Amino acid sequence: QVQLVESGGGLVQPGGSLRLSCAASGSIFSIDTMGWYRQAPGKQRELVAQITTIGSTNYPGSVRGRFTISRDNAKNTVYLQMISLKPEDTAVYYCNADVVGPEGLLQNYWGQGTQVTVSS
Repeated sequence: QVQLVESGGGLVQPGGSLRLSCAASGSIFSIDTMGWYRQAPGKQRELVAQITTIGSTNYPGSVRGRFTISRDNAKNTVYLQMISLKPEDTAVYYCNADVVGPEGLLQNYWGQGTQVTVSS
């Protein structure tokens, strides 16, 4: 089994910054794509950022230029640096990872989520 544990969420004023972290642990041989998603009340879960093993990134237009995803492969950890936060960024943020286990099978995992609230 694999666990993804997020940290770094909280309350921040508009224009502020936050850095989220997500550490993967458990039966891991390697990790392929890692990403962050978010879900606001009454809305569908949406992609916020993705990063491949070699560092290629993908962002939707709503966060491009404000959010930066990075990863530390040695620590099986992915980060999301968020700046210029807006009230519409308020949501539960979820970590996601495609993990190859020791048996060679690829499985997708989700973290438990961390709340980000942008409000004055």
